[in-house]
Amino acid sequence: MNPIQMVNPAAEYRLMQAELDAAVLAVLASGRYILGPEGDALEKELAAYLGAAHAVGCNSGTDALHLPLVAAGIGPGGDVVVVSSDGTRGGS
Repeated sequence: MNPIQMVNPAAEYRLMQAELDAAVLAVLASGRYILGPEGDALEKELAAYLGAAHAVGCNSGTDALHLPLVAAGIGPGGDVVVVSSDGTRGGS
């Protein structure tokens, strides 16, 4: 039995290699690795794609989880109900 390969990053890279390499080199040459026009363009394109007014790029998954809590006014001592990895309800 042959396993089904779900994602092949190398093949996907080869399909867009020239475009990706040019974009990476432009960022490296600019010296702006945080924010900058590329980050702004990505946020605008994501917002348009998602049909949202805004999109915000984050530097980590932790920030991506923290930011909406802050935006919703949930702070220290606030209750957040989540589903645990085993499917039961848990809280933090």
